[in-house]
Amino acid sequence: MFPLVFYRTPAGNDVVLDLIRSFDPADRRTIGEDLKTLQMRHPLGLPLSRPLGKGLSELRSSLPSGREFRLFYCFDRRTSHLIVLHGFIKKSQQTPDKEMRIARDRQQEFT
Repeated sequence: MFPLVFYRTPAGNDVVLDLIRSFDPADRRTIGEDLKTLQMRHPLGLPLSRPLGKGLSELRSSLPSGREFRLFYCFDRRTSHLIVLHGFIKKSQQTPDKEMRIARDRQQEFT
């Protein structure tokens, strides 16, 4: 089992955890189950996870509320931790560049 580390801003804010905590209990449960699957079976493939290149991957959660939620994560080989970098509700077919940029910028802090 790989430990999860959630991204914190330099000011100490748990932006990813705060986002997940803002969802209703059923959606949080689904996200939690998907994260546990990732921890137990990393590396995963489709349909739950997809590599995005350069060490970045996305965890794909279909929520009971009917929404699609994405978490970007990377694997830190030095510590064997899965680092959850960013999350967002997916509203279109293609991942917005802005969301990808946030994840890549945060990933840089760990490499």
